[in-house]
Amino acid sequence: MSSSDTTTSAPTSHPPVAERRPVPREHHGQAFTDDYDWLRDKESPEVIAHLEAENAYTAAVTEDQEPLRTAIFGEIKAHTVETDLSVPARKDDWWYFSRTEEGKQYGVQCRVRARDTGDAVADWTPPVIEPGVAVEDEQVILDGNAEAEGKPFFSLGGLAVSRDGNLMAYAVDHAGDERFTLRVRDLRTGEDLADEIPNVSYGVVFDRTGTRVFYTVPDESWRPYRILAHTLGTPNEQDQLLFQEDDPGMWSGFGLSADRTELIVSIGNSELAETRALDLPEGAGEPLGGLRVLVDRSLGLLHGVDPVTLDGRRHYVIVHDKDLATGADAPNNMVSLAARETVTDPRSWRTVVEHSATTKVDGAAVTATHLALSVRRQTTPRTLVMPLAGLGTDQQGRPVEPDFGEELYSCELAGAPYESPYLRLSYTSWVTPSQVLDWEMGAGEAGDLHLRRQVEVPGYDPEQYLVERWWAPAESTDRRVTIPLTVIRRKDTEWDGSNPCVVYGYGSYEVSMDPGLSVARLSLLDRGVVYVVAHVRGGGELGRTWYDHGKKLHKKNTFTDFVDATRFVAQSGWVDPDRIACMGGSAGGLLMGAVLNLAPELYRACVAQVPFVDALTSILDPDLPLSALEWEEWGNPITDPEVYRYMAEYTPYENVRAVDYPAVAAVTSLNDTRVLYVEPAKWVQLLRRTVTSDQSTPLAAGGSPIVLKTEMDGGHGGASGRYRAWEDRAWDYAFLLTALGASQRV
Repeated sequence: MSSSDTTTSAPTSHPPVAERRPVPREHHGQAFTDDYDWLRDKESPEVIAHLEAENAYTAAVTEDQEPLRTAIFGEIKAHTVETDLSVPARKDDWWYFSRTEEGKQYGVQCRVRARDTGDAVADWTPPVIEPGVAVEDEQVILDGNAEAEGKPFFSLGGLAVSRDGNLMAYAVDHAGDERFTLRVRDLRTGEDLADEIPNVSYGVVFDRTGTRVFYTVPDESWRPYRILAHTLGTPNEQDQLLFQEDDPGMWSGFGLSADRTELIVSIGNSELAETRALDLPEGAGEPLGGLRVLVDRSLGLLHGVDPVTLDGRRHYVIVHDKDLATGADAPNNMVSLAARETVTDPRSWRTVVEHSATTKVDGAAVTATHLALSVRRQTTPRTLVMPLAGLGTDQQGRPVEPDFGEELYSCELAGAPYESPYLRLSYTSWVTPSQVLDWEMGAGEAGDLHLRRQVEVPGYDPEQYLVERWWAPAESTDRRVTIPLTVIRRKDTEWDGSNPCVVYGYGSYEVSMDPGLSVARLSLLDRGVVYVVAHVRGGGELGRTWYDHGKKLHKKNTFTDFVDATRFVAQSGWVDPDRIACMGGSAGGLLMGAVLNLAPELYRACVAQVPFVDALTSILDPDLPLSALEWEEWGNPITDPEVYRYMAEYTPYENVRAVDYPAVAAVTSLNDTRVLYVEPAKWVQLLRRTVTSDQSTPLAAGGSPIVLKTEMDGGHGGASGRYRAWEDRAWDYAFLLTALGASQRV
């Protein structure tokens, strides 16, 4: 084969050059030619050789960053208690917890027996267990290190224990492609049963008897669409199909009711949902009935349903986005209560929580005595609770929430065991290590908080850091719109306009960038970096409307918001406008690509992690993983000429300009099923041949190299294992810090 037929694998000091093999595309009268589509054949030795050549080039170009990467990895390690454990969580007759051990990549799932004394508070107070010290009768139920031994990748897609505590169902991925194999282990012997089901999706639960497991199967585009029941000891071919969703734009999933008497099946996308229920028989061998529709998709509601028993009668708590009694929209959701007998008639629903323009209700959970609501107010997630007694009547209690001393924090529901007097909360902030709290609801109107654990961060002093909320006007679209920014820095950072800055963003799928302490981020802050999170439209920080104004034909707002936020930060006096870098992953990687096309002059460097930079090509192919489901986020360019035109105007791969760009590191994984490796592989080739910036001078000397780093054994989240994750983050940060001239600690 001649050299013109393959990737040019010149010395590693020169970037690989992929041959141009034009593939024309025409939709709605618009034509585009893709020169690098051939790189999508991951089974081709030629493609693998190209990716390996790219990795070799990247290693050569960034070789001088190795000491900095080693230093950052060491800092992450030093700030981490490597031999540790989680707070035990009770389920039935056992306390379950996970251990980590120094030097080991994966957690170890363990349990100890619980006790029942008749004192609910005492019986649901977790036992004190020391890190690294085994307790009497402790049982290891799954050792991730043993499961991963000899495998290139390890991830769990679900784990469930039968009600009698004897069996454990678990789903394992050894490739990173999110295709799991379901197995069942007898915890009395430690041996796996003969039952094995390949190619399942996330999630697995047992029925009430422990003789059946429920699971989902994806279609060819990796959309979970079939829900099945497997009876242990029987051939997979005899598994009972409970539900199949044939609309390619709808997901399917399931969960158990809090009291585990019903299987709740959820079908939907980001704009519409349907909920069905299955009564679970009490006796082994009893046949399963059929699914009952609770809330039909024809109502046009985006909603969630939680079963609850009130005064001996079955009801359903429904969180939904429209007031069907008045026809008014409720974009931030309202909460209603419906009796089982009349749940299909929305006219019978009773309002529990009215719609609020300032508080978004994201979901609900129930215990035997209380209703918990996950809400978002002033950009941050919080947890409210109210008693079930009187719910939906004039005697209904008012919602209460814990009081914390910080302005920007996350307080999220981490567990709501049905019989427990406690709700388990997870609390953190941008500078506060994670805390596990048990909220005792029987103690006074607001309850009592019991601190069960605060993550220890050795060598960390939160008093050295400061968090501020800034608001940047959306200059590019509407100055009346202000973009919330979270700004994190060391307190000793001076306001002299000389500081380096990293701006991070995401802005899609109504996903919010919530407060949380990142140990890795300390390596940036301790080198004088001002770290900014731009909460742009398309995320969920300011409610549903904030999301709606950053999707479909409003998607460009996401990109211009990020640019406006960067300009606002550059003019703040805190940072050097010539020392700003940007970073984002997945849909945030699309954001990075779009921003570089809009305003490349604002940034010195960019790290784009698993970037969705060829969105239009992917969404035009409904056979690609999850593409049809993306239509609710971006629109359907196959059938809608306006959507096609709009996406063609912003999709990064089709809008690269012949101007100076910053240094770019595109990071991807060969087995990623969500954002295919081919997108950044093609993007990097087009960037190199198009942009006018200096790509040959080293990054540390002011050059702007463009590199592609492919994890050959990883998935959407990169390589598996905590130490490899630390290495990945150290690589990303070293690239940015080198570009910003900020490799030294302050």
